[in-house]
Amino acid sequence: MARDRSQSSDYTGPLRRLLMTVLILFLGAVFVVWRIDSPRVERFRAQITDQIVPNFDWAMAPITGTINLLRDFQSYSQLAEQNQELRSELRQMEAWKEAALQLEQENARLLDLNNVRLDPRLTYITGVVLADSGSPFRQSVLLNVGARDGIVEGWATMDGIGLVGRISGVGENTARVILLTDASSRIPATIQPSGQRAIVAGDNTAAPPVDFLENPDLVRPGDRVISSGDGGVFPAGLLIGQVAADPGGRLRVRLAADYERLEFLRVLRHYGTAPVGDTTSVITSQGPVLPTPEQSASEP
Repeated sequence: MARDRSQSSDYTGPLRRLLMTVLILFLGAVFVVWRIDSPRVERFRAQITDQIVPNFDWAMAPITGTINLLRDFQSYSQLAEQNQELRSELRQMEAWKEAALQLEQENARLLDLNNVRLDPRLTYITGVVLADSGSPFRQSVLLNVGARDGIVEGWATMDGIGLVGRISGVGENTARVILLTDASSRIPATIQPSGQRAIVAGDNTAAPPVDFLENPDLVRPGDRVISSGDGGVFPAGLLIGQVAADPGGRLRVRLAADYERLEFLRVLRHYGTAPVGDTTSVITSQGPVLPTPEQSASEP
């Protein structure tokens, strides 16, 4: 058995060397033929190419498919990268859009503040709402203006449309605003066009009731409610809202201010109505009455 193996190895070794030599000679001849620059050789090469290459399409199919697959993979990778870039740009654009919408809303609210027609004698300070400390028992907001800005307790605050509340508590840099909906809020009001006097009393609901109405029969839903100025706390003529009736038939006020979006508030400087010391100067059209010599002599 060992002898048969030695005999087979004696034959396979020279055969391998012979085949290797023939292969090298063949490849060398092909190389030489392919490098010769001659018209005849060129025609010969063309004939060989025409005969061999079409017959090797089946052998080139896997290579061609592999190349196409690699190209498709590269294209897919590029598309994936472009998709990621587009997603990132889309997120940035959404963030910019949200910022633009917020700026547009803030701009609209500031424009609303500027469009409110107030008494020319009234001046105001615009503050930003820092926090909403509303609760079931107390409804108020905090502004970023305070004593350093000259804020005085009791001043009225408005948004872009109507009355919001009053200053109740002033710090150095902040001030607290009690909303009209707070249970401790009581605002003297006038209902137009009937001219009825009433009190808008907060009860921690979005629509405070109307109390102490002189003649309810003269009031209809939709009537305008404004501040009366009684007591000298609030200026007269500030819009509060419109009269509305609840399911129980009780008259309430649908507030004009947008309590869901309180971001900027206008604090109205109001130092009250100056008391009239000399009534004769108001009654007479010629100005104040001067004292007579007897009156001057009688005065100490």
